[in-house]
Amino acid sequence: MKHTALACALAATLAALPVRAESTPEGPRRPLWELGAGVAAVQLPDYVGADVSHRYLLPVPFIIYRGQWLRADREGARAVLIDTPGWELTLSAHASAPVRSHDNPARLGMANLPATVELGPKLTTQLWAAADRSARLNAELPLRAVIGLTRSTPMLGTVLTPTLNLDLPRWSSGWNLGLQIGPKWGSQRLHAHYYGVAAADVTADRPAYTARNGYAGWQALAAVSQRFDRTWIGAFVRVERLDGAAFADSPLVRQRQAVSAGVAVAWLLASSSQEARSDD
Repeated sequence: MKHTALACALAATLAALPVRAESTPEGPRRPLWELGAGVAAVQLPDYVGADVSHRYLLPVPFIIYRGQWLRADREGARAVLIDTPGWELTLSAHASAPVRSHDNPARLGMANLPATVELGPKLTTQLWAAADRSARLNAELPLRAVIGLTRSTPMLGTVLTPTLNLDLPRWSSGWNLGLQIGPKWGSQRLHAHYYGVAAADVTADRPAYTARNGYAGWQALAAVSQRFDRTWIGAFVRVERLDGAAFADSPLVRQRQAVSAGVAVAWLLASSSQEARSDD
């Protein structure tokens, strides 16, 4: 289950990295769908605030779909509910890997953290775009329910992560650059799941702790990618800070900064002869 969930999370990350599209007078066009396979090497913290991280080398699917209402592309996998020239309302998704507490000294003896899926609406509005499509600045407002993939943790709470996204598809020598930054807020139930310490889990160096809802720090991400015919290469680094977070004084928070990074390569195996408009 752990590797399956992580592969799904990495697939979402791959799809979110920039790709290139050939332009026509009517706009950029690419195949309706593209399928491939790849491999990714990543380093991820157990959770934001943990002082333990793990490295993974995993196969991941590479899926692009440019339908009118269902899309999987540089913006991630989503169902489009409303799409206008100024803004877009979508149903978006995200995933995270589980954590085995016996591998993490701060959580030793506590229950494992399950893999999760996040589902919810996301409102996107374009703040600015260059006339030659060489740059675009969007504001995104996703609100998602966090669902644990076990019977005992069906609903873990909600998370709000507004971001500013700057896309530079002609950044340097064919490489595409994407930048994101924004704060995070979470519900009390979600924060308690990751950072709360119940009476049964108290130890000499782990006092009881009741987590609160509210501000959960901020995150910034940079991603680069390039496509070489039927080969795609991408890399990302994400920094998350917990300064001022509602749960920053939890005994399960061992450091205020978390860094995730990864590099991936994928090969295109098949594509549709039918084309569709693309914002890639």
